[in-house]
Amino acid sequence: MANWKVPFYTHQRQYENLKPELQAAMEEVFQSGKYVQGPALSRFEEELKEYMGSEYAIGVGNGTDALWLTFMALGLGKGDEMITNANTFFATAEAMWIAGATAVLVDCDPETRNIDPEAVRKAITNKTRAIVPVHLYGLTVDMKAIREIADEHGLYVIEDNAQAIDGHGDTFKQGELSDAVCTSFITQKNLGTYGDAGAIFTNHKFIDDRVRQLRNHGSNARNVHSFGFNSRLDDLHAAILSVKLKKIGALTDRRVEIGERLNKELADAAKGWLRLPYVPAGYRHVFHCYVVETLDPTERDTFLAYLHDNGVEAKTHYSIAIHRQNGFPWGKDARVAGPLPNAEANADSCVTLPLVPELTDDEISVMIDVVKAYAKQR
Repeated sequence: MANWKVPFYTHQRQYENLKPELQAAMEEVFQSGKYVQGPALSRFEEELKEYMGSEYAIGVGNGTDALWLTFMALGLGKGDEMITNANTFFATAEAMWIAGATAVLVDCDPETRNIDPEAVRKAITNKTRAIVPVHLYGLTVDMKAIREIADEHGLYVIEDNAQAIDGHGDTFKQGELSDAVCTSFITQKNLGTYGDAGAIFTNHKFIDDRVRQLRNHGSNARNVHSFGFNSRLDDLHAAILSVKLKKIGALTDRRVEIGERLNKELADAAKGWLRLPYVPAGYRHVFHCYVVETLDPTERDTFLAYLHDNGVEAKTHYSIAIHRQNGFPWGKDARVAGPLPNAEANADSCVTLPLVPELTDDEISVMIDVVKAYAKQR
């Protein structure tokens, strides 16, 4: 359907809303003649670390690079196991394999759909070196529980925050209880540029020093190189993100407003067949994705088709769990720790309704009416 009544992405609308500021920022970069590791990147990194409350912020090429560069900076690689959840985007585990480590997948919590701390505890072996919790769909993980487990076993904690920037827990903020936070700025993220970009936040100077060297061909000085890669956040993207970072609070507030409205107005219609997002008390769920689940997995495709037929551009996140992907390297590079009933149920039954700040109240009303109409006729 070409003309959706309720579109999933509204990147063009956001661009139009911010057009004068974005064009001025881009023009400044063009006129500077400095497009790679220039002043716009330096300025954005300063703004990022101030925003996150971290000692350091390092811009890199994308969110996947942010993960594996952090793993390498920590010395994680061959023979090391890293624990993450099975119901997330493939890149989290992929970054572990790029670094040479073994990805260990565990189940998610039945309510939050974030990583289950008890499953993490049970998965630890003498090869475990790190826990990589994913703040799924925009909801921050119970980092207090993760930190407690990590401290008991002497493990690193690296937060995959590609989906939850501007979120927080009930009594803690992101990055406060980990060694590093990795995020993505690809277009569809809550803070996104017009292409690929990512960043790492940390309070460890050795991580900052090592990643800055790794991202730039192993170089911290002109013509002097060691082993490294090419993963730099370009100044043009940095300038765009500087503009958007100033708006992130308001943009997130609008997401929260829409998410809370959907939860409230769909509550009755969802009873008996549809699971709505769960938000723990005191947490700021930033609703990168508004994911519902059909209680009967066989109904998911019927519901999704009905939404499409009625003009709602719904999608799925993520309909194939990592261990079920064709690219999952069973054996020495990956293992599943225990059964994964919650992760598999999440994958089999998920439907993502449109939720972006630029949706109008009328569009949200249309979507609510379509879901209610389906509930009545099912």
